[in-house]
Amino acid sequence: MYLLTEKNINYFHQFILWFKNRWSTSPLFSIFIAFIVMVILQTIVLGFDYPSFGEWFTSWTNNWINILRNNASVAIVALGMTFVIMTGGIDLAVGATLVATGALTMTLLDIGANGFFNAIGITGWTAIFITIIVVILFGYLLGSLIGVTVTRGMVPPFIATLGAMMVFRSVTQHFMQGAAPRVPPEFLQIANFKIGNYMIMPIIYWILIAAVMYYISKRTIFGRQIIAVGSNERAARLSGINVKQVKYRVYALSGILVAIAAIIQVSRIGSMDFAGSGRGMEMDAIAAAVVGGTSMMGGRGFILGTVYGMLIIAVLNNLLNLFGVPPLLRDAFKGMIVIAAVLLQRKEKTA
Repeated sequence: MYLLTEKNINYFHQFILWFKNRWSTSPLFSIFIAFIVMVILQTIVLGFDYPSFGEWFTSWTNNWINILRNNASVAIVALGMTFVIMTGGIDLAVGATLVATGALTMTLLDIGANGFFNAIGITGWTAIFITIIVVILFGYLLGSLIGVTVTRGMVPPFIATLGAMMVFRSVTQHFMQGAAPRVPPEFLQIANFKIGNYMIMPIIYWILIAAVMYYISKRTIFGRQIIAVGSNERAARLSGINVKQVKYRVYALSGILVAIAAIIQVSRIGSMDFAGSGRGMEMDAIAAAVVGGTSMMGGRGFILGTVYGMLIIAVLNNLLNLFGVPPLLRDAFKGMIVIAAVLLQRKEKTA
């Protein structure tokens, strides 16, 4: 047959060699291929039983928009987590920080009698703008407290952020018990404003923040310092890098991104469960970063990889839902993927 000519077989052999080389040497390439496989699986599971291609494509598009919208907040948190892990640290407090900053958002904007700005006569977009600034600063403060604990208090990141997680969530639940704040309708437009027929603002925020984080990681001195600190802290210190300052800044930046994620989530949903929101978010953020090629030992990380990793986790969640897997078992699948990603990283280092 024509397809089995010696020339075509040779081309196919060269392609296999190129593919194997790229797969073993380029983490981003292997992650991208894994993402493509997940997209194909999801497309097959959704099926093709539609009267026309247009209806199938509309259903496929709506499904993707829902997936991206629902995961935009944790995706933004994962971007900050990537920088933290690249320095050799960890942030287990992101879920609790989300609840704390979300609670502050709703308290300030509450249109009821207990609303802070409503009580002093500040309403509308003026109150919303001030609230966004205050909440972002509050996220910076919480992240800075963790950063100071790690750098000045010399507390291991796991312990520092575990303690912060318990403190932030406990204090938030104490002050918000019995509260039922309601945000103004204008605030909901931040996440639910329609472009065409689609509410894609959370996706746009995620893309913009990912672009900024990518630029920081690739084009700034701070980005290079993060890699240097994670690769060899002692060598970074001897080369003149202020290691404590770099670590402090990544935790503060993580706090800012969590605050932004909280604003988007409150705007998208219009409320927040102060007891349950954010629980497990730290695991999803870590999973996205690790699946995206970020080394848990520090010194290596890819913002684009984290984007792919988050997409893989999001599609996995959707597939598990479509397959009817019980909610309590879904984390088991994500756990296996994280373990597999770490094992692959170890294999790359020993190869």
